[in-house]
Amino acid sequence: MPAQTFRSAALGALAALSALGLTLAASSPGVAAPAKKTKAPGFLAPADLPPHPSSPWFAGKVTAGLPDPEPFCAEGVLPSARSHHREFHTDLDATATQVSVTASSSGAASKLAASLRKSVAACAADWLRETPGGTASWDDYSGLAVGNGAHVYGVQVSIPESEINVHLFGVGRDGKVVTLVRWGQMGDLGSAPVGDFKRTTGTAVTKLN
Repeated sequence: MPAQTFRSAALGALAALSALGLTLAASSPGVAAPAKKTKAPGFLAPADLPPHPSSPWFAGKVTAGLPDPEPFCAEGVLPSARSHHREFHTDLDATATQVSVTASSSGAASKLAASLRKSVAACAADWLRETPGGTASWDDYSGLAVGNGAHVYGVQVSIPESEINVHLFGVGRDGKVVTLVRWGQMGDLGSAPVGDFKRTTGTAVTKLN
């Protein structure tokens, strides 16, 4: 057999074996298909956040998983699987975080939203128990008629000989997607932009789907 013919036949045989091997591997019950990535829901833009009097808002990229550290008042509640987050900051002390989770079902999403609301509502009391000499208070700013519902809370905390920090939280759901929005800066509940943050929370839920 001529060398060229032999080489062509050998290459053809190798290609056939390779294709057979790939077919067997793909059909073998022991070979798992690649995990399907969860599509990120819609997220807030910097312009959607409460206006800052002396600085624009800047946004990071929408990133899979949870932020590090996890959002204050929601530590240990949000699952890392099927979650995405985006972080925001100003030139000064104001920051914000949005975390959204695509649950396996609407029922699972409803339970997650309830757990987040419970965690935020208990946050001030938890802070007082865990922070000797600290102060904390909170307020319930009621629900919003958007998506499958949203709720807004405020929490202010301090440690001895330190400034008071205030945080606003919005927890909302639309179908299988749950979102948590946290805004914070130095100050107290009396100085927090509650009205603007309610609009931010409504926008966050509207953008999910």
